[in-house]
Amino acid sequence: MQARKKYVLLGLCACCWLVLFYWGGGVQLRLLRLLTRQRGEVVRPWPNWTDRAFLPRYAHLDELQTDPGTAESPRQRRQAWSAIYKDSRCRMETCFDFSRCRRRGREGFRVYIYPSEKNDRVSESYRKILMSIGESRYYTSDPREACLFVLGIDTLDRDQLSGQFVPNVDERIRGYPLWNDGRNHLIFNLYSGTWPNYTEDLGFNIGQAILAKASLNTEHFRPGFDVSIPLFSKDHPQKGGERGWLVRNTIPPRRKYLLMFKGKRYLTGIGSDTRNALHHIHNGKDIVSLTTCRHGKDWEKHKDSRCDHDNLEYERFDYQELLHNSTFCLVPRGRRLGSFRFLESLQAACIPVLLSNGWELPFSDIIQWNQAVIEGDERLLLQVPSTVRAVGNERVLALRQRTQMLWEAYFSSVDKIVLTTLEIIKDRVFSHISRNKYMWNSLPGGLLVLPEYSTHLAHFPFYYLGLGVSPGQEFTAVIHAVSPLVSQSQPIMKLLQVVSKSKYCSQIIILWNSEKPPPNRSKWPPMPVPLTVTDGRRKTTSRFLPHVAIETEAVLSLDEDTVLLTSEVNFAFLVWQSFPERIVGYPPRSHFWDPLKRAWGYTSKWTNDYSIVLTGAAFYHRYYHYLFSHYLPQSLRTLVDRTSNCEDILMNFLVSAVTHLPPIKVAQRKQYKELPSPQGTKSVPWANPEHFNQRQECINTFANWFGYMPLVHSQFRLDPVLFKDQVSVLRKKYKDLERA
Repeated sequence: MQARKKYVLLGLCACCWLVLFYWGGGVQLRLLRLLTRQRGEVVRPWPNWTDRAFLPRYAHLDELQTDPGTAESPRQRRQAWSAIYKDSRCRMETCFDFSRCRRRGREGFRVYIYPSEKNDRVSESYRKILMSIGESRYYTSDPREACLFVLGIDTLDRDQLSGQFVPNVDERIRGYPLWNDGRNHLIFNLYSGTWPNYTEDLGFNIGQAILAKASLNTEHFRPGFDVSIPLFSKDHPQKGGERGWLVRNTIPPRRKYLLMFKGKRYLTGIGSDTRNALHHIHNGKDIVSLTTCRHGKDWEKHKDSRCDHDNLEYERFDYQELLHNSTFCLVPRGRRLGSFRFLESLQAACIPVLLSNGWELPFSDIIQWNQAVIEGDERLLLQVPSTVRAVGNERVLALRQRTQMLWEAYFSSVDKIVLTTLEIIKDRVFSHISRNKYMWNSLPGGLLVLPEYSTHLAHFPFYYLGLGVSPGQEFTAVIHAVSPLVSQSQPIMKLLQVVSKSKYCSQIIILWNSEKPPPNRSKWPPMPVPLTVTDGRRKTTSRFLPHVAIETEAVLSLDEDTVLLTSEVNFAFLVWQSFPERIVGYPPRSHFWDPLKRAWGYTSKWTNDYSIVLTGAAFYHRYYHYLFSHYLPQSLRTLVDRTSNCEDILMNFLVSAVTHLPPIKVAQRKQYKELPSPQGTKSVPWANPEHFNQRQECINTFANWFGYMPLVHSQFRLDPVLFKDQVSVLRKKYKDLERA
């Protein structure tokens, strides 16, 4: 009974409280609303702690980026965007036809470029983009084979005030029979909108096309569909590009200036508030933040009280000197979210400090930007100096090293920017065979990691060290045979015996490239390891085909006339196990720059300096077979097959481009040179007087395709312990190496 009375009493109290609130507080609130409406006042509800309006000391991003007279609310901008891009919710699953790409597996990823019309104006930057696609392994001239379509119309600059603006794009693309509302189309754009708001308007309806755009806003970015690309100038190199400025393991990691910026200041219009505030952090000592309003035709009409002082201070410092000697570089937004400063900072190993709220960073789908940049907030500019001062030296060095990796892997040329865009889309189309984030964000970069070979990190030689993985304990010997077998005393017979005696040899493959058919198995000597004879189809590049029969990670590439000892083979293999990402071998060669001819040269002179190890006797990882056959263009492989020359140089180019390191030279019992034979015998390749001339031409052709010279000089040679030391031979493991 007592408990029942207690619950009844509590219920009555609750009812009384509700009645009092309704007739008391509720009536008072209604009366207050009625009175304020009569006075024209607006009643604000109780503030929400997550409501930005409750934090008056922070200006909203939209207030900073627009003039009072032209301000638009976020809702208005979203409505405008929806009116321009009706398919703003596009995803690969809803706006992309996968069936066009999967007809021949991943080989079905082909890109078609619409032909340009006679009077079309094409900017230098768009010409480079189209050239990069046209020279890539994905290009097709047949639209029926295409998975992806790229317009021949220049869509990079959609500012109506620009001389590069192309009108009537909507009418023209609707006339394309394959347009299909933009499905499976890729549109490139660097500049959108015009004065004063610089909106995302491209001036035509992209429909369901994928947009590869600079200065993309996160509100408008369609994740997993669009691709954010960097803003680059018309002078950005087509291929290769300059290397980053960071010297390896630079100590100390900090430079003369802590933080720098030098650039334009906008007096009116969008982006002006951000740059107008930069003078607040300038101290002229370790923080240099300089702006000038001396740009444009009417700058004097709009100049403010700070212009003259800023212009004088601006001239005191050289931009390149600041860039080379600053630890952090401010990258504030300009008229648009992106800026040329971004790529300049990456190349200079000057850690970018971003002040561009809402910017979808380039290739954000794949790149972990928190490892390379510091993202600031435009509204908290005064906190930037203390933020960068708090970054420790180890973190500074790690950030700077990451900027170099990203610059060289994805941003140093138009080729890399375009190919990265295509590879991102290809990985989306074939998501079951795609690269993971680790592959994209570690050396050598995603462009040199082909997922068709494998999606497992442990299958690639350049990941062994980071994963703590040891290479395999066996190798496969691949012997390139071009001479018919007429005698049991031929060099290839002795070579087979020497190699098969190695305890590390798993199998031997003879690549038969002779004009005569291969002999029967009974003609070959008996060996303790399996022997396979494969038809090389009389192509020189066939020695680097990704043969299915090669099951080991290590490949020993040999010419049929190579002279080696079993101990030499064993020692070279043990060295390779310590450097599995490089070429390890015996005969070295070198390249040099000829200032008179202004061309690269090739030499076989014996010096302490080398940059090439010939693949006539060398170890390397089998992945390079796959990369050689699927990454390099058909034109280079055709050149090698036509001349029956230079395949070893091309392989050295490829491996050095991947590693940025030289090959490894090991000790050799006998040495030989490539010298023309006085008899002019045709049985050996270097007997031809044109042999050296062809190799000179090859080096320059290869360097032109790569866009730079990837070969690296070295004076490093590895010898066995006690090699040629004046001690007893009995104490040496590789005794035979010192015998003449």
